[in-house]
Amino acid sequence: MSSIAAINATTGPRRKKARRWQRVLLHIVLITLAFAWMFPILWTFYASLRPFGDTIRDGYVSWPRTLTLDNFTNAWTQGELGKYFINTIIIAVPGVLFTLWISSMLGFLFARFSFKANILLLMMFTAGNLLPQQVIIVPLYRLYLLLPLPNAVGGVNGHLYDSYIGIALIHIVFQTGFCTFVLSNYMKTLSKELTEAALVDGASLWRIYRSVVLPLTRPALAALAVLEFTFIYNDFFWALMLMSTGAKRPITSALNNLQGAFFTDQNVLAAASFIVAVPTIVVYLVLSKQFVRGLTLGSTKG
Repeated sequence: MSSIAAINATTGPRRKKARRWQRVLLHIVLITLAFAWMFPILWTFYASLRPFGDTIRDGYVSWPRTLTLDNFTNAWTQGELGKYFINTIIIAVPGVLFTLWISSMLGFLFARFSFKANILLLMMFTAGNLLPQQVIIVPLYRLYLLLPLPNAVGGVNGHLYDSYIGIALIHIVFQTGFCTFVLSNYMKTLSKELTEAALVDGASLWRIYRSVVLPLTRPALAALAVLEFTFIYNDFFWALMLMSTGAKRPITSALNNLQGAFFTDQNVLAAASFIVAVPTIVVYLVLSKQFVRGLTLGSTKG
């Protein structure tokens, strides 16, 4: 026993020292990766604060003579970012709301009802997200030129092509499959006794969905809201292919307007990039608690 105690007395400090060095190495690796990820962002912010004349004279890799916010002002006015922000809100907000609403109903269907085509339909919804967007752009483009866009009085007001409704609709269709898959799996973790008790009390399926299941899925809905808003907000492909009027395109197109045919002020473009990134950061900060909870809550079940 004395020899075992002596061995433990000598090996114990060695193990603690080895663990300490492992933690130090882990922190060094994490700090290095974080710096490598943040370096382009910090460098872009640094460039956005410098006058273009300084970078032309001294180069981008140089100590700044002056720092100014004029590039942000010029980016806002030259790129007409306010107008494009409104265009993005018109597309993104309905797109996110309708996507989550439709996906929550489909998720409730797949999670609470058992039928033969349950798994097949869910796989079809999920497989739709695996299809590259470029594959269907030609038939979709021709379809948008043919489909009429009804107005409020029952008439026809153009076609889905070059319309806000058309862009929001394609986002809803493409994102519904992913959201349905996530929400259906999340709803399966909820206790079935809750819905069974509601059925015994005489609640309808719509009442169970609206008053029982939907409130319990708020963390997952918040996480998906952040993701979907980011996806739709950052989209450039659909607006480029399905919109011909440049003034109606979303904010991602405004950055392209700051590039000239023969000359581009990279400092103004860097400032505009930071302005464009602000809404997604704000959305994440507002819903960060619900976002993290929605991502981690399901991992503790079962």
